[in-house]
Amino acid sequence: MKSSLLVSVVISLVIVASAANFNQDIDVTWGDGRGKILENGNLLTLTLDKFSGSGFQSKNQYLFGKIDMNIKLVPGNSAGTVTTYYLRSEGSTWDEIDFEFLGNLSGDPYIVHTNVYTQGKGDKEQQFYLWFDPTKDFHTYSLLWNPQRIIFSVDGTPIREFKNLESKGVAFPKSQPMRVYSSLWNADDWATRGGLVKTDWSLAPFTASYRTFKADACVWSSGKSSCSSTSSPSQNSWLSQELDIASQQRLKWVQKNYMIYNYCTDTKRFPMGLPKECTAS
Repeated sequence: MKSSLLVSVVISLVIVASAANFNQDIDVTWGDGRGKILENGNLLTLTLDKFSGSGFQSKNQYLFGKIDMNIKLVPGNSAGTVTTYYLRSEGSTWDEIDFEFLGNLSGDPYIVHTNVYTQGKGDKEQQFYLWFDPTKDFHTYSLLWNPQRIIFSVDGTPIREFKNLESKGVAFPKSQPMRVYSSLWNADDWATRGGLVKTDWSLAPFTASYRTFKADACVWSSGKSSCSSTSSPSQNSWLSQELDIASQQRLKWVQKNYMIYNYCTDTKRFPMGLPKECTAS
């Protein structure tokens, strides 16, 4: 009887530990009350008005991981606003892996802006439309970051892969632990049609909503990783994850039908030649 009770307690503890809870995992870091954790930690909202936006960050730092977040973007006329969801390290030579969702006029699609920074240098933008309305419901936006590659995914469909091509002389973020960040802010000087469409403050406050934050990741603390070299491969399968054939086909489908900007084809921007990773096999 006692042993079965103990098993029951252990199981319940495991369930609690694995359940996402914003109170446990996230700190709202700015916005003077405009960022709120609701529903006993199951819902987080960020708002933007004429005076300020808002943002949050993860309590933990990670060195490699698969980070999932369910987000419902600002509905209606969101022109001028930007909702961000990204990983970033500290310091002046930071690493960063970006999702940025650029607001739109009602009826126009959001633009999903992606970028990768290594040692403080980015300039690796790719932009996409989505194949659904991201304001109607929550969708899962995922960042897979392991020593071999970075994969951006939406509802399990990869939209971008950035491979580790250090052997070709391309820098790759692999040594600086990063936190998860998100923010909602006004960027009407550039966000919508290059700044031509401004934020309509009569529609404020603007709100983005978040659920189900999940980090299958190596937590970095006191100079050490929680992932040991003796961990079984099944425990951290994402550490060696790559795109299978079906995922590669979905990636090609997205890039053929929904990519609207790729720095690797922008010869005007790089008159001296495209970056190395654009031509590496």
